[in-house]
Amino acid sequence: MQNVKLLIDGEFKTSASQHMIDVTNPASGEIIARVPDALAAETEQAVEAAKQAFSTWKNVPVTERARVMMRYQAILKREQERIAKVLASETGKVFDDAMGDVWRGIEVVEQAMNAPSMMMGETVENVARGIDTYSVIQPLGVCLGITPFNFPAMIPLWMFPLAVVCGNTFVLKPSEQDPQTPTLLAELFLEAGAPPGVLNVVHGGRERVDQLLNHPDIAAVSFVGSVPVGKHVYQTATANMKRAQCFAGAKNHTVVMPDANKQHVINNLVGASVGAAGQRCMAISVAVFVGEAQQWIDELASAIAEVKPGLWDDKNAGFGPLISAAAKERVMALIQSGKEQGATCLVDGSQTSVAGYEQGHWIGPTVFRDVTTSMRIYQEEIFGPVLCCLCVDSLDEALAIVNDNPYGNGTSIFTASGAAARKYQSEVSVGQVGINVPIPVPLPFFSFTGWKNSFFGDLHAYGKQAVRFYTETKTITSRWPEDSIPAGPNLTINLR
Repeated sequence: MQNVKLLIDGEFKTSASQHMIDVTNPASGEIIARVPDALAAETEQAVEAAKQAFSTWKNVPVTERARVMMRYQAILKREQERIAKVLASETGKVFDDAMGDVWRGIEVVEQAMNAPSMMMGETVENVARGIDTYSVIQPLGVCLGITPFNFPAMIPLWMFPLAVVCGNTFVLKPSEQDPQTPTLLAELFLEAGAPPGVLNVVHGGRERVDQLLNHPDIAAVSFVGSVPVGKHVYQTATANMKRAQCFAGAKNHTVVMPDANKQHVINNLVGASVGAAGQRCMAISVAVFVGEAQQWIDELASAIAEVKPGLWDDKNAGFGPLISAAAKERVMALIQSGKEQGATCLVDGSQTSVAGYEQGHWIGPTVFRDVTTSMRIYQEEIFGPVLCCLCVDSLDEALAIVNDNPYGNGTSIFTASGAAARKYQSEVSVGQVGINVPIPVPLPFFSFTGWKNSFFGDLHAYGKQAVRFYTETKTITSRWPEDSIPAGPNLTINLR
């Protein structure tokens, strides 16, 4: 039985904590590892190591920092399959989905390789006679990342590569439900040449999180997770005068117009709704059918019903189990509430199991129609393979539903009309919009831009906004006087 270690100052260390948390295989319930709830002193050591490393790392030329990312990218590509197998074993994701998780993280590391151009300042010569003004971009210090279970490769790679390449050092607190994947990422980062203390990894629950959020040497906090925890992290971090970006819950809608290509809609909604067992913050959990498109719901339900859950290495499996028994219990309760509140359950996956793995946290594809916005299955984030279908008569009605929802992570519209697509993208109050694309997660030279209760903060993840989040701008105004100095002082605010 493997005990997951802490990474402190370049060394993987066995925690002295007596409180160990079981890491289980979601497909079987089998314990596959144990992760420590780190001691307060160990967490303090991690922050101190990051603080000491920052004093030298910030002065390493940005080109050298970028070369660490170049090596890291090459190593991640070389080890992608190995990482994906570890990831699949502790999350239950099917192998292709696990490979995609790793690849989307690699893409962010590739963006981090562009740090020299992303960190360029600005210069204006002669803003006044003989006076030049220019800006430089400088790192903040020690940054903290708190990551969820559902993307244990991609989301840590959203955070520490960009923070580190900007000259910061980092403490990562990954989910205790699947800690082996981020631990492997950290191991490979050291192989790429990251100096001791630049990246540190600690494990634990709320007590460790609160210790880090209140720590005076943490300058900025990045978080991905649930709404209640996101609010707590944001409020605690900002109350301690730290920068914070907190990505939280979602209720993502797809609007289906009657002029869309029916088969294209069905193919995309199947994967977007039940892929990864619906455990994506960008999963489509609501489909709003406009006008005659409502006639496609039964055909969509039939297509979704064909998708079967299974083990990570089963090539015929569409997705794996939910992460835990508690997650399954919550989704089951929401499915039951939908039935009780009057929605029509066209496909019911609540009794699904996989032969030989009956102890796994399985839920099959589930589809409801006749859903209303007052129902619990609509109002709450389900985070399971459940699709709610609503019916309206017009695009304006669909827009009203989406805009009234408290979340604003992602949305999409399927249509053949450029006018309808343009109206939707202009008027919808959601941060990421897809047009005939179901899950509009941007590539990392753009930023991941959730709105409303899906995000607490100002600057978003990856892209240019991440560089702004992990840095400060310093503006310098300089004059080099010539031999002739103007007589008398300047007592005004004007530059002369």
